[in-house]
Amino acid sequence: MTLPLPDAEEREIILLTVRVACMAVAGALPLALFFGWLLATRFPGRFVINALVHLPMALPPVVTGWLLLTLCGVQGVFGAWLWQVFHMRLAFTTAGAALACGVMVFPLMVRAIRLGMEAVDPGFLAAARTLGAGPLDRFITITLPLAGSGVLVAVAVGFTASLGEFGAVITFAANIPGQTQTLPLAIYSALQSPDGDATAARLALYSVGLALAGLVVTERLGSRLRARQ
Repeated sequence: MTLPLPDAEEREIILLTVRVACMAVAGALPLALFFGWLLATRFPGRFVINALVHLPMALPPVVTGWLLLTLCGVQGVFGAWLWQVFHMRLAFTTAGAALACGVMVFPLMVRAIRLGMEAVDPGFLAAARTLGAGPLDRFITITLPLAGSGVLVAVAVGFTASLGEFGAVITFAANIPGQTQTLPLAIYSALQSPDGDATAARLALYSVGLALAGLVVTERLGSRLRARQ
């Protein structure tokens, strides 16, 4: 028995899920690069930064979503400022779903990048320093290329984890079809109806397929990067 092709509604859910995951990774990656590099260095009080970065992993996703709603909702400190200045709302929007996913996968991305940067031979950096390369030059020309596999792992982990994020998304962005209803939320909605088991099963298989596709593509890119290195 073959899996039927998704109908129009299911295609919309799949495309929205991919869009939210891509937005989450793109938004989290610059900060993950910075904090991954920062935590790969040695400085006093590093454990405090490390604890704050990994806090979303220790909190229940619903609590993270509630904190986002408190801070970034229309009545929140940051959300009220966004609304008054830019007339922009994050809560209960696609951007809000991406933000919730980005916050949840951020610690995973930082950890992967940090491990990649810690594996860079310090001798290369010392040699570049003696040749007059500044910190930014060393980061762009040496650290980032040599830690490229770690960055790819971060992207893969962030993307696949965003595909499955549920608690933070439904708390901060709700379950709005066409706007915030990603695959996990659609599966949850299907399971609430008496005859939704078949729909939930199809959506779950689509979710598995997306995750596998993302991992395969990243593995191929990682193999090419390692071959070039």
